[in-house]
Amino acid sequence: MSTEFRPIGPEQDAAMANIVREALKAHGLDIPGTAYFDASLDHLSAYYDRPGRGYYVLLRDGGLMGGIGVAEFDGLAGGCELQKLYLDPSARGQGLGYEMIRFIEDRAREMGYGYIYLETHTNLAAAIHEYERAGYRRIDRPASVIHTTMDRFYLKAL
Repeated sequence: MSTEFRPIGPEQDAAMANIVREALKAHGLDIPGTAYFDASLDHLSAYYDRPGRGYYVLLRDGGLMGGIGVAEFDGLAGGCELQKLYLDPSARGQGLGYEMIRFIEDRAREMGYGYIYLETHTNLAAAIHEYERAGYRRIDRPASVIHTTMDRFYLKAL
């Protein structure tokens, strides 16, 4: 099987939004204050199409397996935010999350970021395990948090 990352295109917006919403719903997070209700979720290709941002889909043999993004983060000078790491259920448990994290960290470095921040929720235990194993350290809640339901915050120097 061959896997590759590509910048998201408009033709993948709906499928990626579905993957995100289904994952959040499965964990009881289809509620206000989460990415489930982000205005940009249905148009990720447009939202991430600007300097300092990027959203990438992971394809396996041409099929969409998931996606991950990076964007500026106002609460961290010289830093960015890892955003919307989600995998299709058929792709989970195969180490692809770690591959995605390494990939987006490389993109963040290329963009000139020195730190990467992320927020998640205690309901997403598998994601928390991946982040901690990838070297992210828990921090206090930043003042600039937009997703008010999120309750776990992490930072990593790049």
